[in-house]
Amino acid sequence: MRSKASCPGKLDMEPVPENIRLLKGAYWLARLRWIAIVYVVVGTYVAHRMLGVGMNDVALYAIAGLLVVYNTTVLLMLNRLMQADQQVPCRAANKIASVYNMIAWVWFNRFTKIDPHVSCKAVKRIINLQICTDLLLLTALLHFSGGIENPLVFYFIFHMIIASILLSMRESYLHTTLAVCFFGLLVLLEYKGLIGHYCLTGYVSTCLRQEKLYILGTFFVFTTGVYLAVYMANYIAIRLKHTEYAYRQANAMLQEKDRIKDQYVLRVTHDIKGHLAAIQSCLAAIVDRLAGPAGGGQEADLIRRAYKRAVKLTDFVKSLLRLTQMRLTNKSEMDIFSLREALDSAVSGVRPQAEEKSITLNYDVESSVNDIFGDRFSIEEMVTNLLQNAVRYTPEKGTVSLTARNNQDSALVEIADTGIGIPEGEQSRIFDEFYRATNARKAERDGTGLGLSIVRLIVERHHGEIEVESKEGYGTRFKIRLPQGRLS
Repeated sequence: MRSKASCPGKLDMEPVPENIRLLKGAYWLARLRWIAIVYVVVGTYVAHRMLGVGMNDVALYAIAGLLVVYNTTVLLMLNRLMQADQQVPCRAANKIASVYNMIAWVWFNRFTKIDPHVSCKAVKRIINLQICTDLLLLTALLHFSGGIENPLVFYFIFHMIIASILLSMRESYLHTTLAVCFFGLLVLLEYKGLIGHYCLTGYVSTCLRQEKLYILGTFFVFTTGVYLAVYMANYIAIRLKHTEYAYRQANAMLQEKDRIKDQYVLRVTHDIKGHLAAIQSCLAAIVDRLAGPAGGGQEADLIRRAYKRAVKLTDFVKSLLRLTQMRLTNKSEMDIFSLREALDSAVSGVRPQAEEKSITLNYDVESSVNDIFGDRFSIEEMVTNLLQNAVRYTPEKGTVSLTARNNQDSALVEIADTGIGIPEGEQSRIFDEFYRATNARKAERDGTGLGLSIVRLIVERHHGEIEVESKEGYGTRFKIRLPQGRLS
């Protein structure tokens, strides 16, 4: 069974900046246009060559070619806009980055880099230009493929919906009016005979360009249809924005309450830690005196038990304090350090605990694993926690292994044991705060349930990933991927 660490209990409702939303929408529109180009070429060939439908196929192929040039130009304009504020020392490098970014979006539907300072107005201008040009070219396509006889006239609605999603209500209604004007002008000019009409022979039994009732009916349905589509799309878009805003507000309130709770826990645990430290030091002095022959009796046993409890409670408070501090502060002292040395230190710290249980502690780190960017103290604490857990829940004469190797641009650290494992139904919860698996509670009563929560936070803070593979009774393997470059 494999499970990945997640961050439970929090909504991912970070608002997307308006300029980034528009930029993604502009790329999305350009991406859809490639599909339309293929559709025009294939549709023209099938309809004209295979089905014998009458149309000006040469003009339609020419428009498809024009669409290719036009769409490539739009993508280059968007990429220039994206990188307008980026300081690139070489023009050639800028062009290569721009072309690569365009190809990455077209084929993989993802950005390689987005300039957060892209102007909303500039992106909107490009979107408006795209929609206006699309409407003009769609009108031309209709003209050379039957005009009002072509059922593809209702494809205008797609552009109206896209305009409603990406642009304001005013702009979407303006584009709708422009579409109605383009279509109405095309129908009128063909009806008056001022421009030619390419009848869809083979599809319709008679040319319909001068059928007044059909023309008026189609134009009426088209006009009311596009305006209704824009109204409905705008209504849905506004409702979705209001809902998203309400979710963001609710999420912000939850995060604020969570922060207040963490601050309260931090203050309380800090005070408790001081009192526990004093109690533990007093009990330690008494326990040292009871180490001799006179240390028998019920009273001495009670004092030793109280001292052990104080030590465990102090460890719990320290873990809770550490976890709360990490949740409250996002700042870490990041720097380049030797991952190999941090792993060596963690293994050395756990080795005595392993030797007490006659556990074989294997350690294998590739020679290529060395420098990494991060917080050395946190990374060492993370590995130590996992190794201690592995030793604690592995029976005597078992095996615990730590391996590390380079994996492209990241370091992969694996910690495996031959211990009691984790029940399959509980693996998704092991990173939750205060949670302990049922077999872990049976194996050892004392435990904070905070160690893996701290591990998860450390991994997330380093923009890494953690996975667990386990089978109850056969052991557990943790896989941690840590990026080696600087964190953005």
